[in-house]
Parts: sequence; structure tokens; C-alpha cells
Amino acid sequence: MHRRPSPLLHDYKPSGSRKPEKSKALQWFGVGLGLPLIVLFLLTLGDKHDTPAGPAADPGIVAARDAALTDEEIAAAEMPPERLPLVMPVLEPVIDLETVELEIGKGDTLDRLFRKSGLNLGHLAAIAKLEEPAKLFRKLKPGDQFTILHEDGSVVEMHSVLGLTSALEVSRNGDGFEARIIERPVEVRKRIAHGVIESSLFMAGADAGLSDKVIMNIAGIFAWDIDFVLDIRQGDSFFVQFEEIWQDGKYVTDGEIIAAEFNNDGESFQAIRFTDEEGHSDYFTPEGNSVRKAFIRAPVDFTRISSNFNPRRRHPKLNTIRAHRGVDYAAPRGTPIKAAGDGKVIFRGTKGGYGNTVILQHGGNITTLYAHMSGFAANATIGKRVRQGQTIGFVGATGLATGNHLHYEYRLNGVHRNPRTVPLPQADPINKDYREQFLASVPSILDELEQFKRARLAAATDAL
Repeated sequence: MHRRPSPLLHDYKPSGSRKPEKSKALQWFGVGLGLPLIVLFLLTLGDKHDTPAGPAADPGIVAARDAALTDEEIAAAEMPPERLPLVMPVLEPVIDLETVELEIGKGDTLDRLFRKSGLNLGHLAAIAKLEEPAKLFRKLKPGDQFTILHEDGSVVEMHSVLGLTSALEVSRNGDGFEARIIERPVEVRKRIAHGVIESSLFMAGADAGLSDKVIMNIAGIFAWDIDFVLDIRQGDSFFVQFEEIWQDGKYVTDGEIIAAEFNNDGESFQAIRFTDEEGHSDYFTPEGNSVRKAFIRAPVDFTRISSNFNPRRRHPKLNTIRAHRGVDYAAPRGTPIKAAGDGKVIFRGTKGGYGNTVILQHGGNITTLYAHMSGFAANATIGKRVRQGQTIGFVGATGLATGNHLHYEYRLNGVHRNPRTVPLPQADPINKDYREQFLASVPSILDELEQFKRARLAAATDAL
């Protein structure tokens, strides 16, 4: 039901020719009375003027009006202005919340960080009793971060990123707390890049806008076929298709390499990633053969080869002709030494002029020797099996060594072979259960690389 506008807001004039002077009570009423009561008062007056003219208003209209109001509201509306109580509006209290960022440092505990930030330790204890926070608190490590929303030290919310796709969220619930794991969805985008070697793979990758992670992964994929210190030539090139991880519209990190091609001294090598149903990933040639070999050429990241395999070499310390039956890789002290292939530790200790030495037994009656170590890795104990690429020790200069380097030997049936030139056994091809699935995925992946190549070639031609 719509009311017609109240005469109070339009042409209402008090009777008499002289305009009455406003009383102080009415001035106070205009300033201090709460808004709801003012509206109610205007509506009440409007009802009185809306009723038909006559000695009395229609009893039905008055009854309907009064039925919609409480007794107190009716009494307040009928009270003379000078007797109306002063009503002030009630405002909601403003809660002053603050945010503090906590980061776990070496030797830190959450208890210590809470004390330092003036946060409620009782709330920390209550949160630590919850299942999900308890799991996280038991394995805290340097770099873990927590965002705390609090009110004068009282925890309101706690948030911690668990990984790329999940986070822990704790919130106050009455007198206690509740915790849950929230998902952080990501978007995977494909990117293709191209580089030409001028001085090194690293510089070419950086010029192509690649991260260190992607560059190192390229080297890792082709490490069995190409020595990226000694074998690459100026003009060698590569193409790589890889994943980029985005979250909330922002780039986060690089993902895995999908496919790569490296052209080295006129020879082309291609690798395509395949992930089986159990989540294991590896790289294979387009024909389904593994790009890995049973052994890697260089078991250490080295700066140079200080001495090659040479049966007639003159020993630098003994000054006699003494066969050098391995390869010396110069590297800074403490550089990790990796197992060249899967195998078992059959010797660990000091071995004459070799100094600190580890010997691994591999399949096919092959053994590898690693000498002059500054120290051993904790897992490299006699009888322990190690995986290819696993750290077994660290570069040093023990024994008859003139400087920090790794002396590496490769023996087949007890005979020393040149580690840099010996034909290496091939790793197993793709599992026959997945072969058809893999071969079916190859054409589309290679086609994307070819389209990218043609586009770059066209762009280079247009630039001429």
C-alpha cells in the first residue's frame, strides 16, 4: 500500500499569521533524535493527515496503524516533543585486526616466533592439537611461512602454503579453532623456445629466456649422448617444449620438459617425455628407445678435464711413466660426486695413492672407481645399493693428488676402458605395455615442434 506524500514535507503551514519561534526543545529534537524515531514520527503524523476530514479518524485505519506498532512506539509517537527521550544510534564495534608474517629460520620454532610477535601461546597450543596443523608442525623446516591474522595477539586466522596446489587454513570457531586443507588450482601452459650455441648452453638458454631449471634439465636429458663441456660446438642449436605453471593469472614456475631436440655437430637428438599409469616419467626417442644409458659419461659437474685416459702418462708427483687408467675431472672442493650407474658399494675407504675411494659394482661385470674424495656421502656404505646420479662423495685432493679433482675409472671384466669413449650399455626401451600409447602421442608433439621451427624460419626470412 503506497501512501501519498505527507503534507509535512510539502505545503504544511502552522495556523496564524505570525511564524512561531522554535523552542530549544525542538532544536535539540532535530539534532539528537535517532533516525528511526524521526521516520516513525513523520509517518505517524502523515497517518493523521491522511485520514478523512471530520471530527474523528476512521477507527479501522487507526486500529491497523496501531497494530503495526509496539506499545512503546505508540507512546513515543504520542508524546509531546518536549518530553521525547534522547535516543542515540547504536554503532557496531570496530575490530582492529593486524597481520603478521612468520618465517621459520634455522633453529626456529613456532613457539619462539609467537613469543617474539606477542601472539597468544595458548592459541598456538590449541591449534597444534588439530590433525592437519599437527602434521605440519612436526616437520617444520627453514623457509616455511605462516600468515597470522590477530586481534591484540589473539589469533583469528592462520594460513600456510603447503605446496603449489594446497594450503593450510586455520580459523577461530567460538572458543576453539578449526583447520582445513584448501586447494590452490594451477594452470599449465605450454611454451616452446629455441637457442643457438655461441659460447655455452647456459648462455644460449639465458638468451632464449629460459630459467636455470629448464637449461639444466636439457643438459640432463641429453647427458648420455653429449658432453656439454667438451662436445658442444658454436652453431649447435636446440628446441624445447616445456610447461609453465600459472596460478591466479600469475606465472609461478617452470614445469617439466615435454619434448626437446638438440643438434650437435651435425647430429640430431630428440627426446619425448612419457608418464606411465603409476606416475613414473622418463624420456624416450620417437621410436620408443630410452635416451638414458646405463651409465653417464661424467659423474661430476666439472670445470675442465685435467688429465685424460693415457697408458703412457708421466705421473706429476712421482715423475715416472705411469699409466693413467682413468679421467681426471677438475672441480671445486666439495662438489658432489654422482654414481655413474645403478650399482652396489663394494669398497669405501682409503686406497693408497687414490686417497678416499669408492668402488661400485654394476651389472654386466662392470665396476667404476671414484678417487681423491674429500669425504663420503652418508648413504655410500659397503653393501648399500645406489641409484644412477645419487651422490656418493665429494671432490677433494686426498692421496697422490696435486689439486682438487675426481679421478674416475671404468672397468669391463677387470680391464680399464676409457670412460669418455667406451660404448655405454643402453637403458631399457619403453615398457611394451605402454609402447602403443607412447607411439600414438609422438606425431602431435613433433608436429608442434615443426610448426614452431617453420614459424621461426619464416620470421628470419622476413627479417632479411
